[in-house]
Amino acid sequence: MRAIFTQSFRMQAVGKALSRSAETSLREVAEGLGVGKSTLNNWIVKSRNHGLDSVLVDGVFRSNEMVKEKRPQDWSLEERLDMVIACGSLDEEAMSEFCREKGIYPHHVKQWKLGFVDGAAASSRTRQDSESRNLKHEIKDLKKELRRKEKALAETAALLVLQKKVSTIWGSDEDDSQ
Repeated sequence: MRAIFTQSFRMQAVGKALSRSAETSLREVAEGLGVGKSTLNNWIVKSRNHGLDSVLVDGVFRSNEMVKEKRPQDWSLEERLDMVIACGSLDEEAMSEFCREKGIYPHHVKQWKLGFVDGAAASSRTRQDSESRNLKHEIKDLKKELRRKEKALAETAALLVLQKKVSTIWGSDEDDSQ
């Protein structure tokens, strides 16, 4: 049968495991708590990945909002842009320190900056491609209309030529009336 542990018990178990002495193994802590070593290890991993409601920091439990460090790929575009702007005026050393405070590396900010630049260029290219596509479509439509009008003109010219020939061969109605 599987035991169900409360969130508070899990947080206390993680706290106990993380604050254990160097002589105490994780297995001993798990046995003392009455849980499996792998279960306790999973709780520790989840707390580090912010899967628990609270996380142990410096021996004190704090809510995730206070200590949560996001992975670089978890940052929203707006947060990335804010970070790029904030680091724009900093020198390398200050940027490194600022990035450490935020839990990322300076190369992430540089990649994000390039991404925004490439995105703007891609947006410009997309706009140009869209305009080019629209112009090509318009040219195609105009050529189609021109061909239709040329055919209509050729047909009208042919009818006029035939009418002239018919009137030459049969004579015109005006000749018969006189």
